[in-house]
Amino acid sequence: MYDPSQLRTFLAVAQTLSFTQAARRLGLRQSTVSQHVRRLEDAAGRQLFSRDTHSVELTEDGEAMLGFARRILDVHEQAAAFFTGTRVRGRLRFGASEDFVLTRLPEILEGFRHDHPEVDLELTVELSGTLHERLAAGKLDLVLAKRRAEDPLGELVWQDDLVWIGAERLRLDPARPVPLIVYPPPGITRALALEALERQGRDWRIVCTSGSLNGLIAAARAGLGVMAHSRGLIPPGLFRVPDRAGLPELDRVDFVLVHSPARTPAQSAADALSAAILTSGARLRRP
Repeated sequence: MYDPSQLRTFLAVAQTLSFTQAARRLGLRQSTVSQHVRRLEDAAGRQLFSRDTHSVELTEDGEAMLGFARRILDVHEQAAAFFTGTRVRGRLRFGASEDFVLTRLPEILEGFRHDHPEVDLELTVELSGTLHERLAAGKLDLVLAKRRAEDPLGELVWQDDLVWIGAERLRLDPARPVPLIVYPPPGITRALALEALERQGRDWRIVCTSGSLNGLIAAARAGLGVMAHSRGLIPPGLFRVPDRAGLPELDRVDFVLVHSPARTPAQSAADALSAAILTSGARLRRP
């Protein structure tokens, strides 16, 4: 009833909320992406996206289709692997940024391990900047991390706005430097936060530095200061700082999958995990 190619296109649009970005990810023309979505909506008899010239959003039926599409594609890929006799195996060195500590990435990795039991998965959790450095040095095979929005490196999983977050009762004194909670260098979020404050000419001081997301969250919940964070991954117990606080607007950031620049023995395993993450990418924004 549902064409796998149309389901993959649907998931790409659902994750990027953009027909243009979905077409770029899939290597298709935008008209083909629109055609796939239209045919899938015809097959389902329901509208899956509400869209106009400015935005694309999932409808309630589109949200329901997300779960069905993932399961259908999972079973499709398992059947293809079974009947073609292909078995993915080997050691895969996978790096994920601290941003995903509190998301459902563990569930995706658990599903991958179930589907590919002969893959020896080695997970590294680090800052995005550090992961990119380790990938370039040949110490990782695949990375799921942030990049600056203008950086062409990697395959887009989704794009998000950075926002200022802090404790609900936190109040900033406009006459005093902004108290910052940040990752250490080479954190991408840290760099973007400092650049935004410098552009505004706003004084700041660092009140907490931690390479652990849990450490940053603890400091923010204690009301020590504010931190820049992805809008789609705001941790429980923290809230967006209201506009009246006068903090500068932050840039957007991309979450991407980046493969090792050199083809390695882990290429097949990296391709399989990359496909699993792209198929399930929307779940990462729903802690």
